[in-house]
Amino acid sequence: MAGPWITEHEEKIVLDALRNGWYGKQAYYYVETFETEFARYHDRKHALMTPNCTTALHLLLAGLNIADGDEVIAPECTWIGSTACITYQRAQPVFADIDPRHWCLTPDSIERAITPRTKAVIVVDLYGNMPDWDGIHELCERRGIIAIEDAAEAIGSTYKGIRAGKFGIGSAFSFHRTKTLTTGEGGMLVIDDDALFERCKFLRDHGRAPGTYYNTEVTFKYMPFNLQAALGYAQFQRLDELVGKKRWIWNGYRERLADIPDLALNPETNNVHNSVWNTALVFGKSHGMSRDKAMAELTKLDLPSRPFFYPLSSLPAYPDREADGRRDNPVSYDISERGINVPSPLNLTDADLDAMCEGIHRVLGH
Repeated sequence: MAGPWITEHEEKIVLDALRNGWYGKQAYYYVETFETEFARYHDRKHALMTPNCTTALHLLLAGLNIADGDEVIAPECTWIGSTACITYQRAQPVFADIDPRHWCLTPDSIERAITPRTKAVIVVDLYGNMPDWDGIHELCERRGIIAIEDAAEAIGSTYKGIRAGKFGIGSAFSFHRTKTLTTGEGGMLVIDDDALFERCKFLRDHGRAPGTYYNTEVTFKYMPFNLQAALGYAQFQRLDELVGKKRWIWNGYRERLADIPDLALNPETNNVHNSVWNTALVFGKSHGMSRDKAMAELTKLDLPSRPFFYPLSSLPAYPDREADGRRDNPVSYDISERGINVPSPLNLTDADLDAMCEGIHRVLGH
């Protein structure tokens, strides 16, 4: 379903880190180089590499003093990594509905979820799609809400020419093995505010003064390591190539499925350039096709698929919230129940696309 594209370039850089990246200034050379260049690419002042995207978001919430009694709004439809950090801080996640076309939060859905306890909103660039960031920034400024960008799935996407990773007070990325740019596991937090950056950096390594064993707070151990960063840095140097392949996959599905009406794939509006981390497909209601039925039928054809993200309020991880979720966030439940993810690994071939799209035609009887 998903996987990386590793070349001799990555092998060379990682081998250098393996042979030479242990002592003195070399011990964190690739971490610091990757952070510096990643921040510059996204027009941010600072970057902190982390073990994964969830820890990047957690550092940010902790740095912002999100705590007991606070509410943080998040999309109803996303991976739980976007919201687990809220619970880590003993705050309350509040789920808001998504847009039926771009599958992200909207200014209206966020505003409906605001209460006197709302401190922040985590806006997810789902599947590489991007929301109305101008409207979200205006709302958050007007209502005194902190905007946070979860760009885990959107490296390479742009909104009005601005790269994903530049929105909100801080942005977090994922380098999981399934992502466009991978370190196996890994993440990055990018920030502009100097004081917030220093606070998050302090929280990342056991609350100690730099280069000492003197700890002034009990914090987290969210440090990256040099080999991991070397792979990420090498992949980062090939980012245009990696995003190009993801868009090739997406266009391959669009072209092969263009004859089927009432079928929605990741959108691309005039304002958005979509890096399409993973191609998702939502069956129009005219097909009478559910997520679960489609996946079962594709399995019979020996073709892989995965479900669109489940509404978080429907999961056992968030008990006793489904009734409210179905009432308040009907678009999320509707899209999820009609949506699947189709294979989007970076080693996908024309033959793979042909087989998958032929299977979708057969499943829909088209």
